[in-house]
Formats: sequence, C-alpha cells, structure tokens
Amino acid sequence: MLLPTLSRTLLPRLRPVTTVRYLNLHEYQSSEIMKSCGVNVPFGIAAHTVDEAVSAAQSIGDDEVVIKSQILAGGRGLGTFTSGLQGGVHIIKTDEVKDYASKMLGGTLVTKQSGPAGKPVNTVLIAKKMNLVKEFYFSILLDRASGGPVMIACSEGGTSIEDLAHNSPEKIIKVPVDIRKGPSEDDLAKVVAGLGVSGDKAAAAEQIKALYNLFVDKDCTMVEVNPLAEDAEGNLIAADAKIGFDDNAAFRQKEIHSQRDSTQEDPREVAAGKWDLNYIGLDGNIGCMVNGAGLAMSTMDIISLKGGTPANFLDVGGSANVDQIKAAFEIITADPAVKAILVNIFGGIMKCDIIAEGIVQASRDLELKVPVVVRLEGTNVEKGQQILKDSGLALITADDLDDAAEKAVASIS
Repeated sequence: MLLPTLSRTLLPRLRPVTTVRYLNLHEYQSSEIMKSCGVNVPFGIAAHTVDEAVSAAQSIGDDEVVIKSQILAGGRGLGTFTSGLQGGVHIIKTDEVKDYASKMLGGTLVTKQSGPAGKPVNTVLIAKKMNLVKEFYFSILLDRASGGPVMIACSEGGTSIEDLAHNSPEKIIKVPVDIRKGPSEDDLAKVVAGLGVSGDKAAAAEQIKALYNLFVDKDCTMVEVNPLAEDAEGNLIAADAKIGFDDNAAFRQKEIHSQRDSTQEDPREVAAGKWDLNYIGLDGNIGCMVNGAGLAMSTMDIISLKGGTPANFLDVGGSANVDQIKAAFEIITADPAVKAILVNIFGGIMKCDIIAEGIVQASRDLELKVPVVVRLEGTNVEKGQQILKDSGLALITADDLDDAAEKAVASIS
C-alpha cells in the first residue's frame, strides 16, 4: 500500500510513521462499499469468532475456502504471526477452518507495513475461492505533483507493490486524472492496456470507472486493489482491496466513518484525536509538545542535531486550552520510553500564559517524574514566564530553541 509517510533526513534512527488524516477500513468493509458502487467483488463473510468462521465456511459450501486476516496493513499474505504461524491469508479445506481460525483470531500479525509490533487480528474474512487466472495491481491516490487523483496500474499484482516498484518499475504506469472532468476514455484505455487485460476491454474500463467514481463519491484518499484479478471468463474482480477515507468529509460520510476500528490504531493517537490534538508516536525518549506542525518538525530536527531522539510529534494547534494541554502531557507520559519533555511554544493565536497554566496544572495533577524543559516566545510571554516562576515547580526554562534542545538532552544524559 502506498501511503504518505512522515520521514525526515535528520531522523535516521526513527521508524517510519504514518500521518493519520484519513479513515482506513478493513477489506470486508471495503468490499461491501465497493459492491454497492458496482465493483465486482468475491463473495465473503466476516467472522469475529471461531464458531462464526466455521458457520461462514459451511454457508459457502465449497470444499475449499480462503481465510484472510483482517488488519489495517498491507502484505498480509507474506506476514508472520507472533505465534509463529506463517501467512495471514490461506487457501484451506473447509474442515480446516476451525483450526486456522483458532490460530489467527486473537493473534498479532506482523507485515512489512504493520510495523514491528504488528496488528491484532480480531476478524477473519471467509471468502469463496475464485478461479483467478491473472492478477494485477490497481490504485487511485491523490497526487501532489499533478494536483489531483492519479490512477496507478501494474500488470503484476497479488504481492507487495513496494517490491514491484523496486524490482520492475517499468511495469507500473501512472495516469493523472482531471478531477473536474473525471477519467476520459483515453485515460481508461491506458489503464486497461497497462494492466494487460485479456478479456472484454470495455467491461474492464467500466470497472476502472466504477472504482474512480467510488474514490470521488465516497471522499476517498486512496483506493487500492491488490490483486485486481481476472477470472477464467475474463471478468475483472477486486479480489482484495483497501480504501482510505478523508476525515474532513466525516460529516457527510457518517455511515462509513462509524465503522472505524480504533483497535488497529495507536491508542495514544486515538486519545489525541478525542482532544483535537495531532499526535504521532516515535521511538525516541524526549517527548515534544509544540504548536504548529512546522515548528514541531523543526523541534524534532534540532533535538536530533543535539544528540537526542524525539519520542513523538505533538501539535497542540493554535487554540488549545488548559484541559487540552493537560491531556497532551498525559498522552506524552503514557509512553514509558519518555525520559524528558520539551515544550516549545511560539505564541501567536496560542497565548503563552495559557500554555504555562496548562503546564503547571499538568505537572501538579500528574505528578510528573521526568524533567520538563519549557521555551516560550510570543503573545503574553512575560505572563507565561511569571506563571512558571511562581509555580514553585522544578521546571527548566530556556531562552531559545537551541538552548531548550540542549537542556532536554542534558537532562537525561
């Protein structure tokens, strides 16, 4: 799956992290949405328990079925469960469903895209085994370069698109789409040709168009079908799919957004979202609380330059109140790796005295055990500094960002 990632050249020791500005649904949920939009999908039944899995397989009635782990990460087929079971997708005999479901449900699956901690498997999809003769890759993403959607197609699919892009980049085609007009007949023909469809080209183009209409009508940030397969009759089938939805459109896609599975997300990011804070967990030991994404990135870079490693990205925005500041501290300190906290505020809309009040209240209520370094600048900075001074707390103040980063690193050295 091709996703936007937050990566900085100055943070080589940190794991890649993904910014969450969209809703991601499971395959079984995505399949139902695609089906409602006219996209061909395999028949399947989601199961949350072993008994439900066995019942689903019996309902399908075939000798063999496909059992698929449902996690919000790609590369499931090549993944490994922490229990040692290889593969998150298996073609099995119907009488083996109970055994496999018992091993998969409640387990943790680690893939190339899940991160080393893996993702919990709370649901499996029992799907009808399809007679698929060819597998392709197809996706629609928002492309910054062209300023609109781009359709990506590859004549090979069913495996990691990252590996395909590395080993056979010439097989991947990209077709930008004018979002005001939608895909033209030429655009659709280019995609069909790039896939190498052997069946009805016009029917294949209609399936591509249906996927594009889904992308637009449902306010998607991504539609990825891997594999987009061809059966023996030449029909295109979305055999496996992942769809991302723009959080900004939640107000008009309420039914879709009600299906969010927060068990697949970092619980700290879920908690931050409830307080309207932007948080991303990293692997360092210096917690960061900053207002503004650009300043937050700069703060992380300078911490790294001074020999430290940031534990998170946390942007409190320009209108945070005392309760939000306290919540931010709770989220930061929930990470046991955090050994110090650096607060870097440039007060514009966000007033320094409000931040100072939140810092003092959080320090007292949470009984913080780690050093807290504070750098304030901007609106009401004198009031803020006085609040910190009068608090009687062992807060470390800094004159500028360089000074703050040096003191944060020194506090845990």
